[in-house]
Amino acid sequence: MVSVSELRPCSICTGVGGRSQRYQCVLSFFIIANQVLARSLMSRNLLSRIKARHNPKHSSARNFPFKPHIKRLVNELCGILRTRDQWEETLENRLSEEEVVASDIAHLVLDRIRDAELGLKFFDWVIARPYGSSLDGCVYSSLLKLLAKSRVFPEIEALLERMKVEDEIPTREALDAVIQAYSDSGLLDKALEIYGTALAKYNTVPSVFAFNSLLNALVKGGRIEFARQMYDGMIERDAGGDNPYIDNYSTGIMVRGLCEEGKIEEAEKLVEDRWGKGCMPNVVFYNTLIDGYCKKNNIERASELFRELKLKGFLPAVETYGAIINGFCKGGNFKAIDRLLDEMKARGLKVTIQIYNNVINAQYRHGFVMKPVAAIQKIIDSGCTPDIVTYNTLIYGSCQKEKVEEAEQLLEEATRKGLMLNRFTYTPLLQVYSRQGKFIRASEILIKMTEIGDNPDVVTYGALIHGLVAAGEVDTALAVCDKMEEKGVLPDAGIYNVLMNGFCKKGRLPVAKQLLAKMLDQNVLPDAFVYATLIDGYVRNGELQEAEKLFAFLIEKGVDPGVVGYNTMIKGYCKFGKMKDAMLCVKRMLKNHISPDEFTYSTIIDGYVKEHDLDGALGVFNQMVKQKCKPNVVTYTSLINGFCRKGDFRGAENVLKEMQSHGLMPNVVTYTILIGSFCKAGKLTKASFFFEQMLMSKCNPNDATFNYLVNGLSNSRKHLNSDQGSKPCEYIPSMLLNVFRMMISDGCIPRVAAYSSILACLCLNGMLKTALRLNDKMVSMGCNSSSVAFASLLHGVCLEGCSKEWRSIISCSLNEQELHIAMRYSLLLDQHLPKVVISEASQILQTMIEDYRFHNSDVKELKVSVS
Repeated sequence: MVSVSELRPCSICTGVGGRSQRYQCVLSFFIIANQVLARSLMSRNLLSRIKARHNPKHSSARNFPFKPHIKRLVNELCGILRTRDQWEETLENRLSEEEVVASDIAHLVLDRIRDAELGLKFFDWVIARPYGSSLDGCVYSSLLKLLAKSRVFPEIEALLERMKVEDEIPTREALDAVIQAYSDSGLLDKALEIYGTALAKYNTVPSVFAFNSLLNALVKGGRIEFARQMYDGMIERDAGGDNPYIDNYSTGIMVRGLCEEGKIEEAEKLVEDRWGKGCMPNVVFYNTLIDGYCKKNNIERASELFRELKLKGFLPAVETYGAIINGFCKGGNFKAIDRLLDEMKARGLKVTIQIYNNVINAQYRHGFVMKPVAAIQKIIDSGCTPDIVTYNTLIYGSCQKEKVEEAEQLLEEATRKGLMLNRFTYTPLLQVYSRQGKFIRASEILIKMTEIGDNPDVVTYGALIHGLVAAGEVDTALAVCDKMEEKGVLPDAGIYNVLMNGFCKKGRLPVAKQLLAKMLDQNVLPDAFVYATLIDGYVRNGELQEAEKLFAFLIEKGVDPGVVGYNTMIKGYCKFGKMKDAMLCVKRMLKNHISPDEFTYSTIIDGYVKEHDLDGALGVFNQMVKQKCKPNVVTYTSLINGFCRKGDFRGAENVLKEMQSHGLMPNVVTYTILIGSFCKAGKLTKASFFFEQMLMSKCNPNDATFNYLVNGLSNSRKHLNSDQGSKPCEYIPSMLLNVFRMMISDGCIPRVAAYSSILACLCLNGMLKTALRLNDKMVSMGCNSSSVAFASLLHGVCLEGCSKEWRSIISCSLNEQELHIAMRYSLLLDQHLPKVVISEASQILQTMIEDYRFHNSDVKELKVSVS
């Protein structure tokens, strides 16, 4: 048998121990108190009659006759307290006139006072009066309620301590008020302590309202297990009683809490245990469970409950539709969403802006091509008003698609409508401008954020710093980091990692080390990514031994490098050709139950290829497949490179086919390796075939691709005829080689012919921007054939649908002879156009030639007439 005297709080409860210990101790105190009170109650009827005891040594102030003249006196006293600075003498006189002792009506006065400070002064004044020592628990309780309403917790604790010393017992209402005050303020330890004290020491069961406040606070604080223990304890106490200690709201709190924890089945069982299988007391429970199942991506069960709700005669509320629509948003089932929206409108329910915002956000996430203007108009037409979240979502979506002008227009519209812009409005724009290297505009946006009073946070600064580092502006990024610290925003591990990574890639390892030291000084714990960055920095700096030391230090200190850390170390070993060490690192990973990923295997395969050990690379590839780790484009590209290095082009092409059969598209590195290898071997037909395949796949070539082709074409004219024997029927007729051969036969310099041929291919494959950049490079190198380049670029402009505006995109200074040359090459390019496409470029050139002739004839006639 546990006695109440055993429930005295320990040193942890009085603040000596840590927070978690204190919380556990308080909960234990509450559980034991529950048990003590349960054993002390012989029956439910006895429990319902239990009241807080009175102190027999005091008069019962609560029984003071509340006659009309007493009521008037109390109101008058309250008025004096509120309106007069020197109220003590006035109160004394009025009480004397009425022959009333202050202690007898003190609780009535305190019940009507709203100012806690004034209440404390009045209480102290009453204590100092004659008979002040005769105050009973009712007066103390009235003051407790006042202090609880004002949330003055130090005064509450001081008063409770005084009551303990004077052996005064607070009323149930006072305890309720105090418990609710602590609970609503998130002070759960203290709320639990007082709740347990009420049960064990005062034999008082707090009201259901106090219980619900504490239960709700526990759920919001993520203490779901503690909340469940309290709830189950009250269920046992409440069994079969007429004066329930829990209500539907209590169960609703628990159901919501379990759903938020992802324990939806447990939440549904809780409802069944309370009311029976298939029973729901109201639509709120349906809403909570439907929302829970949707968040857990169990849309099937959510839909069953939605149908069940309607079959039982409940009318779905806006919240019900919002929850189920949000579930369909996650799965991208927009047909079901449209059906539900129509159903809402048919039932006369107004679709809220929150629902529209969720749908728009889901459409972006599922790759829909959004038209912001149309989306906003649709919302307005439905009778709803777009809010700042709507615009923030649309701005974010536009920025993700790099549609900066569209995002800026949305920003202007939101400003014009008087919406309160915030950091979520500006941050996407800041990110996209940073990525594009437009740092002046990014800085302007940062200033605007500050002007509207929504100070940039670590995410906003992180976006700017990340963009600066990506653009190579590491010193500017570091300056921004210093500035954010001046503004009181401390960088996190992610920002330090980005900065360290940027400096390591620039070969400035000492700065990265200084950043790590600063990070540790600020008590920002480095994560696996930070250490991996520093290890990579050592490797890039050629300090493999230092990288090994740092990696060994992490292992020794019990820090888990994770797959990222191991991969970085493996990359270092492979870079220096230490393949045995790399494989040992993989074994250590497996021993520590860390599964190698596709990056691990791809790095090792590439390492073996660079060591000219194709067999070793294939062995690791087979091991990768056995481990059910799917090879990626990098993996296959490394193998293709291995076969090409060995001169086994058939093997390389077989690997390419296998890669494509798995749905993987070659990237610029894959194509460039193939093109370069075939060019070096003088197999120009295959090189040109893969180049044109690359362009048709909308894979942008880079300078390495261009260099391989230019060198291959200009240095291997002797191979052009011999290469014809390699089964040309397998390939699409090569535009690249056709243009190149024609230019060579016209006496063009091979290097100029090579570049011009590449330019023509780019233009006919819809890569005008890349072609314009290459043309500028050709001009700067003196490799430009003006006639062929103009014909090619004109084709590119026309295929972009800009034939009417061609003069604003490209310029022309060709004479009549050069125009005729351009026309010859334009007709050659026409042969490679799809049959359904009309050659606008050739038509424009023909018109230009005719205009030139007409102009020249007019000039000749003028000269003749003048002579």
